[in-house]
This record gives sequence, C-alpha cells and structure tokens, in this order.
Amino acid sequence: MIEPSLGAVAAQPSTQPSTQASMQSEQLTRGRAPVSVMIFTLNEELHLPSCLAALAWCDDVIVVDSFSTDRTEAICREAGARFFQHAFTGFGDQRNWALDHTSPAHEWVLVLDADERVVPELVDEMREVLSGSTSGVGAFRLRRRFYMWGRWLRYSSLYPNWVVRLVHRDRVRYVNRGHAETQEVQGEVRELTHDLIDENLKGIDEWFERQNRYASKEAEHERSNEARASSVVPSLTSRDPLVRRNAVKRAAGRMPFRALAYFLYSYVWRRGFLDGRDGLMFCVMKAVYQEMIVIKKYSAEREAAARGR
Repeated sequence: MIEPSLGAVAAQPSTQPSTQASMQSEQLTRGRAPVSVMIFTLNEELHLPSCLAALAWCDDVIVVDSFSTDRTEAICREAGARFFQHAFTGFGDQRNWALDHTSPAHEWVLVLDADERVVPELVDEMREVLSGSTSGVGAFRLRRRFYMWGRWLRYSSLYPNWVVRLVHRDRVRYVNRGHAETQEVQGEVRELTHDLIDENLKGIDEWFERQNRYASKEAEHERSNEARASSVVPSLTSRDPLVRRNAVKRAAGRMPFRALAYFLYSYVWRRGFLDGRDGLMFCVMKAVYQEMIVIKKYSAEREAAARGR
C-alpha cells in the first residue's frame, strides 16, 4: 500500500473499451461477478498490468489516482478502466470520495491496491455468495496473503491478516486511522474463504521509505489515543479478528521494549522462523518499523516539551 501525495482537481473518467488481449483469461471464461472493482493508485505503472490482467471477469473497473507522474493513467485507459483523480488527504477520505463520486455500476465493490491480485477462486466465491441473500450484510472480510522476495511469507507476515475489502457501496463509510483507515459498517460483516494476493515489487529502499511515512502517521495516531486513554482488555478477547488486531496494536504501543517484543512475538510465538532466513529478515524489518514509531513519538514529545518551556 503506497501513501499518495496531495493533488488538485478531479479528471474525467475514461470511456474507452479495453484493448488488452490479455483480458481474455481463465477468469473471463468462469463468468462475471456482480462486483465493481476500485483500485487506488500513485505511480503504479509497475504493478498495474498484473493487477488489471487479473480483473478480466469485472465489467466495471474504477481507478482513483492521486495524480501520478508515471504511466499509471495511460495503462488504466488502455485497459478500459474508468479513471479518476482526486487530492489525497487520507486513505479513509479517499475511499469515501470514490464511493460518492465514481458511481459504481454494482452494489458491491471490491477495494484493491495496485500491488494486489485477485485469484480466480476468489471471483467464484464472490459470485456464489452474492447470488444468495445479502440484505443484512454490509461487508465481507478476507485474508491477505503477503509475498516478498518472490515467495509467500506465511508465518513472518502474521497470516492470516484479515482485511475488509468487499463492501456494499451504501453500507460502509471509512475513517482515517493512523497511516491507514478503518470502516464503519452498517450490517453484518461476513468472511470469505479465499485469499487476496499482496506482492509489492518496488524493492527494499521503497519499503523503508514507506514505513518511515507510516511510522510518522502511527506515532501521531498513538499520541492522540494516549491523550484519551481507554482500556484495551475487552477488545483483546473479541471474536472479531479486526477488533483484536487493533487492540493488540494499541496494547503494543504502551509496552516497553516494543521492537524486541514484536520480534519475539512474530519470529518465535507466531513461528516466523519457519519462513527461513527470509522470515528472519522480515521480522527484523517489522521490528525496526516498531522502533521507528517509538522514536518518532519520543521526538514529538520532546519537541512539544521544548515549545512549552
């Protein structure tokens, strides 16, 4: 997931039909699912070809871009996607704007980042579950399968990582939270059994640049939460995996030796060592990210104290 930059005004959507021969894939022969797909981008020319090629089954692909400077727009228009641009102020804000202003053709919307891919089995499952009764359902959550260095890091990425991605356009609103967003869902949240593939190919330097930005947002969010501190204990035992994950993050923010605790949790308790040396490196990288948040919080507090003198 890439944090977009600020922009200016919205562009007109593309109405050109698809010109990519690769769209005639296995997914198309399986039949279409009654789902619009919404992709959020900033300079994603590297990931978009594979992301779009995996959407041959979809007759309404919407791209909401944060004013890319590479070939993102050209790739989307060549593929027949409806292309919009909008100023980025937060992931939650951007998703709300897209739901309000792009007129999805279907009631159900699958939300993607450009470095994610939809597998045929997930398409079949969406078509099947949406053919049944969904009158009281607001959204579906699914598991994201994280790839790095050309392989699935099953253990060190803390799989299963549940995310709410298939949403009813009229029953979900988003709220900015830290570097990402959370959802306010009207209705039941059900689960899908097939995974979404997440594989960022931009390399280790870009990964650390992105974590640096994310750490700044998370530090600000945690300091805000600490100012209105509340107990996380009830949420730690919630049956909802998304509520539990948020509670764990909030609890971790109050722990001493946070980076070490994360490393021991991910590498030992969650068996990241089963991913071999790749798992060790990734657990270290994520522990470094945790320490970045600690340092940024400390720096912000020291700067605030200095201003108060």
